[in-house]
Amino acid sequence: MPAQLRLEHVCKSFEGLRALDDVSLSLARGEILGLIGPNGSGKTTLINVVSGLLPITSGRVFVCEEEITRLPAHRVAHFGIARTFQTIRLFRDLTVMENAEVAAVGVGATRADSRVRAREALSEMGLDSYVDLLAGTLPYGLERRLEVARALAMKPIFMLLDEPGAGLNEEECNDLLDVLGRVRTNHNLGMLVVEHDMRLIMRLCDRLHVLQSGKTIGTGTPAEVQENPAVIEAYLGRPEKEA
Repeated sequence: MPAQLRLEHVCKSFEGLRALDDVSLSLARGEILGLIGPNGSGKTTLINVVSGLLPITSGRVFVCEEEITRLPAHRVAHFGIARTFQTIRLFRDLTVMENAEVAAVGVGATRADSRVRAREALSEMGLDSYVDLLAGTLPYGLERRLEVARALAMKPIFMLLDEPGAGLNEEECNDLLDVLGRVRTNHNLGMLVVEHDMRLIMRLCDRLHVLQSGKTIGTGTPAEVQENPAVIEAYLGRPEKEA
């Protein structure tokens, strides 16, 4: 059986509000799965539950057949799960290099090894020229890249990316698309990508999983999901008819 991240019947409630309602999905190593849906459909909540940032209400989460359902975030990271955030969370008063090093140290790397990991991850994300700059001085597009590099320095098996293209222009999105594709191939990573940019999602992902109001309403290849009536109605919309 290939290495998998697997969710079984996951539910998450907040004071009676069911943010995730019986969601099951799987992500294989080397696969990119897009998680899409309207605002408030539970996408970020799902990433927060998987990564241990939020406690699960019910259901189970497995990594390579090891259950991580109720582990705290720092323990989840040791099972090979890395993530980025919708709102960038860099250490702005540390250098670009130090930001990546901290991530590696956080999963048990030695100081020497963390520096090697950080340099490799930054190089892969095209940040070689910025290693000594303070993270807070980077332009927005490079901050987004540093978020991904920091996750990559953890040497994950699976990477959870929460809107990596948010706020990027078309050229920056295209560049990010190319970089993420190479990262997946070079490291045989499984990637779960939350993104509203349908151009990026349709080109990047092997499969899509669609949520609405915390429930799964569609799964399949990008082509299959584009033809799914429930997904069209809830999220993608129908093309305007010509006059």
